[in-house]
Amino acid sequence: MNQNKQQLVSAAIYLFCGMASLYAQQMPQPWVDGTTLDQLKAVYDRGEYQPKPFSAQWLPDSTGYSIRQTYYDVQTGEPFDPQPQVQSAAPARPMVSPDGTQRLEFRDGDVFVRNLESNQVTQLTHRDADRDVSLQNLRWSPDGKFVALIETDHTDVRMRSMLVPGDPSFPGVREQRFARIGENIPALKVGLINVEAGDLQWLPIESPDEGFYLGLVEWAEGDSGELFVERLSRSRDVREFFLASTDGTMKRIFHETDPAWVVASQGKNSGLMWLRDGKAFIVISEKDGWRHAYLYSREGEELSLLTPGNYDIIDRAVVDEAGGWYYFYASPEDGTEKYLHRVPLDGTGTLERITPADQPGTHDYDFSPDAKWAFHTVSTFDSPPIVELIEVEGHRTVKVVEANEQLHQLAKSVVHHPTEFLQLKIAEDISMDAWLIKPKDFDETKKYPVFIYVYGEPHAQTVLNSWGAGQSHFLRAVADLGYLTLSIDNRGTPCPKGAAWRRSIFGSLGPLSTEEQAAGLKELGRMRSFVDLSRVGIWGWSGGGSNTLNAMFRKPDDYHVGIAVVPKPQPHLYNAWFQEIFMRTPEANPEGYKKSAPINFADGLKGKLLIITGSGETNTHIQIIEGLVDRLVELGKLFDYMVYPNRDHGLREGKGTVVHVRMLIARYLLQNLPPGPR
Repeated sequence: MNQNKQQLVSAAIYLFCGMASLYAQQMPQPWVDGTTLDQLKAVYDRGEYQPKPFSAQWLPDSTGYSIRQTYYDVQTGEPFDPQPQVQSAAPARPMVSPDGTQRLEFRDGDVFVRNLESNQVTQLTHRDADRDVSLQNLRWSPDGKFVALIETDHTDVRMRSMLVPGDPSFPGVREQRFARIGENIPALKVGLINVEAGDLQWLPIESPDEGFYLGLVEWAEGDSGELFVERLSRSRDVREFFLASTDGTMKRIFHETDPAWVVASQGKNSGLMWLRDGKAFIVISEKDGWRHAYLYSREGEELSLLTPGNYDIIDRAVVDEAGGWYYFYASPEDGTEKYLHRVPLDGTGTLERITPADQPGTHDYDFSPDAKWAFHTVSTFDSPPIVELIEVEGHRTVKVVEANEQLHQLAKSVVHHPTEFLQLKIAEDISMDAWLIKPKDFDETKKYPVFIYVYGEPHAQTVLNSWGAGQSHFLRAVADLGYLTLSIDNRGTPCPKGAAWRRSIFGSLGPLSTEEQAAGLKELGRMRSFVDLSRVGIWGWSGGGSNTLNAMFRKPDDYHVGIAVVPKPQPHLYNAWFQEIFMRTPEANPEGYKKSAPINFADGLKGKLLIITGSGETNTHIQIIEGLVDRLVELGKLFDYMVYPNRDHGLREGKGTVVHVRMLIARYLLQNLPPGPR
């Protein structure tokens, strides 16, 4: 190498090192000194942000509970020695008959029964070896004479091939069933086996060519020996309840339809609760525009609306027949919280809140068998859970059974400012929930960049007043690098704000959420002067990855950096189970799919984009994403792409992966969206 070339190389090296040094100096201190990395390891590797697991077993007579074989009195919380007859029951063994004399067993996919006294084994099913069939959900009848089961036939569901780790030069290939939108889904049958006779009969459940799904299948309460079967249409717009006799006859006791869906992907409405010794049941329905509980007779007659009013049931809790109460979770005034409520079982409809009014946050209750006592768990976005034993009537605290003191001390060290919960009003009748985390050294006289965590689809809320909600542990670490971190729940998310809110996205996931997220961002900028709308980043996972792409492609002037983790840019290639609920099929709804697909708007990209996925994806499989990669290349768009080998949808496989993904997200943000105040 001649002298001139050596000088040029030396100058280049010097310049590079100087720029690297300058870059390192400009990076936020928590990033440079390893604080961010250590915090993420504490969250994801060491589990320091997780509350201690609490598990107790109630005594059958509700006089006490046990924790690791130590028994405590329910009224005082003090240890005591229970009478033998009231000690905890042995764990249920569903494969053993009610009288304990027989046990069901699987051999090569077929069902056998073993007589536990004689040890004699009898084969009960004979599957077709040429078909890909599995038998599931085995249930003994109360009298021990019959066994119910579900047969799932995957034979006509197409296979997709995937590379698997092995010899680096000659990787193996495995095939997995994938029921794609508009194609075959598994075929289902419900059967009854007469154990003594060894006969199997299939129930005459209507099975259209497109297929159907099953919800709850169990032996109905009462002494009639009937099997309860919940049938859902493929698009989940029809729900039916049947009672099947052991002779195979069926009667329908409940039926509802909705132009959109009766049961969404969360399954909040599915199933039922029996009462009056099986003579009546409670079902959840949104037929009047709100998620309410209805009381029906066993014959299918609607007896009463138990929960009238303009509010949603968030989830079921318990039925206290002796006391005459139906307990459930709701939050009529605030969709980010969850409180225990009750109404009388007599149908008078008087709503009573059990959770004290001075306790905000998210509340869960584990009830005693008589529903008079409960373990009450409460947390907020900024405060970890505590668990206490309470008397339900009056919500009297008997004893704090898990204070999580160490975790509360940790929370004080990382929660530098109270998280701000906001209402972003973007139209006269549309107000969206949001939360905002501020940096440690926040100065409200300056302007800060915004990093938005988006999901925005019907399967989950991100704006919940609950410890650990909405990727908050990660986003607190990002905030301390010099960003405002934010999340917004647009219409279509499963907020307890009425059926119209949730069904507003029916027909096309993407367009509405993109418009409302952008409108919410602008409203935040109007409300808070410290929000710098010239520096906005957005990221999300799965459906949130799709909404990140839509934001970057459709609103390129509003969002400057996007990080899309395992997105679905081509929804028509996604799985049938989820997408068809909300959009039906491309044949039935071509325009909805066209408007939904981020790939169709890729030419709008202006900002910096990072796409992250795993080559072992079984959900939003990599080929869905590679189509977008090809499209962006064709358009000449610059972007970044990271594929984690053999990782699935959660990107958890492999040592260090979970932290690495978060560090990649944070690094990409720092490199492309300058942090800190201006």
